[in-house]
Amino acid sequence: MNRALAEQRGRRGERLAALWLRLKAWRILGQRVKTARGEIDLIMKRGKTIAFVEVKWRANVAERDRAIDSYRLRRVAAAAEAVAHNYARNGESIRIDVLLLAPGRWPRHIVNAWQP
Repeated sequence: MNRALAEQRGRRGERLAALWLRLKAWRILGQRVKTARGEIDLIMKRGKTIAFVEVKWRANVAERDRAIDSYRLRRVAAAAEAVAHNYARNGESIRIDVLLLAPGRWPRHIVNAWQP
């Protein structure tokens, strides 16, 4: 797959992930937030929880379930650490979530995926 097509599919996955999370009562605080340490696909809030969300879109369920690894989680955690002070206030908790998507399947939401 060429880079442009992969980018297009990734953006579509992020839009679908944001919609799905909004249906679950999450509010979008940021999308595609770039930091010196990496990019955060979505920053969401529900109640007193701020979630830094990594989104992965894959062509099928088998690829979807292998789309995230510790290297990618470390990058998201480092990026979240760089900007968490801009989003989380006193008493709010933060976490790293992963949303895995594949055509024709419900999203797989991994809550609090990064626990160093």
